[in-house]
Amino acid sequence: MSRARLPRLHVVVTDEVAARPDFRETAAALQRRCGDGLALHLRLRDASGRTIFDLARELLAGAERHGGRVAVNERLDVALAAGAHAAQLGRRALPVRAARHVAGGRLLLGASVHGREEAAAAAADGADFLILGTIFATPSHPGTEPGGMALLEACRDVGPPVLAIGGVDAGRASEVLAAGASGAAVVRSVWEAAVPEVAAAELLAALGGSPREEG
Repeated sequence: MSRARLPRLHVVVTDEVAARPDFRETAAALQRRCGDGLALHLRLRDASGRTIFDLARELLAGAERHGGRVAVNERLDVALAAGAHAAQLGRRALPVRAARHVAGGRLLLGASVHGREEAAAAAADGADFLILGTIFATPSHPGTEPGGMALLEACRDVGPPVLAIGGVDAGRASEVLAAGASGAAVVRSVWEAAVPEVAAAELLAALGGSPREEG
């Protein structure tokens, strides 16, 4: 997965989402509907490495069929072992420069950042893309002051593609794109929708991607 083929829509899988009885069925529906416009991020903070590995392999099989991408958050070792397309590195993970030393060019490295200084440092250390937030207020981070468009605009020229996270939905997509985002990373706007694959397709289309026709 090159930067040029970085999906516009990144849907984060939390521990709570992965525990849902219909998770696998819903994830497969997302992959079918969004194709290569979708990356699924496994952010399983309570799971074992083996559990993350097994789930990553399942999702990678779907990605191979439909053209999507799979990233593993924090666990560079699992991302490499599973053959994931990317690893997402936050404050709990290896620093970007150390991760690049280990991974070489075998996968893309994303960095989770919260301001221009962090974004510029991650870019200088070799991050291939940045997930920047929090952009809008979200119940996931009740005590966090959202950075809004000013945060995106401050980071639009640091180099790597920037994905907006925090309260982004289809109605706000044009706003984040205008402020310099290349796409968005989301949790609630997809997983809490009545029909997640429809919500994902609508968001992808609003971000300038091309979801497939239903069926």
